[in-house]
Amino acid sequence: MGIAERREREKEKRKNDIIDAAERVFFEKGHENATMDDVANEAELSKGTLYLYFKNKEDLYLAIHLRGNKILHSLFQKAVKNKKTGIEKTRSVGKAYVEFFKKYPNYFNAMLYYESHDIDFADQDSVAAECLIEGKATLELLIESIVIGIKDGSIRSNIDPVKTAISLWGQTTGILQIASLKEKIILSQYFSISAQDVIDYNFDLIYHALKS
Repeated sequence: MGIAERREREKEKRKNDIIDAAERVFFEKGHENATMDDVANEAELSKGTLYLYFKNKEDLYLAIHLRGNKILHSLFQKAVKNKKTGIEKTRSVGKAYVEFFKKYPNYFNAMLYYESHDIDFADQDSVAAECLIEGKATLELLIESIVIGIKDGSIRSNIDPVKTAISLWGQTTGILQIASLKEKIILSQYFSISAQDVIDYNFDLIYHALKS
């Protein structure tokens, strides 16, 4: 291994160590309360060292979001792999999103931050740009599933795959937020239904809306 390659590996390891420390801090304190000083202390590094890798707190939080999106992308890939029809693939992607929400709630919250804030994508070498690329690739798996469904006749032919995928993404994200925040009082106490009931019903609505 050459000197340049070794230095690059050391740099990448340091960057991942910083993200690991940031996850511990952000997941415990939340985005608003966490500071770069907190992350530096957790990583046992100077704050100046953090700024060699990340330009600010948002940049570092986006790196956490990027990790989460890569996990979600992998789950989507597995979800569509062994399904035959497009509508089966589409429904399986939805279930994979729910699995992600349940197993990785902190990453899900990081993704909500990304989706609900005005992010600067101008710098093509930034973490934000990486998030944009990864997010597009993840959504394209859903778009492709819908296209396959239209071609094989399992999904209606009179829908726009891109608009439908974006609508399903937003609809399901909203349902998962309601399931998370309102289950104990609104859903359970007032309406005697569980969060899972709402999630399952949402997927049934989507299935019947898409089915050819």
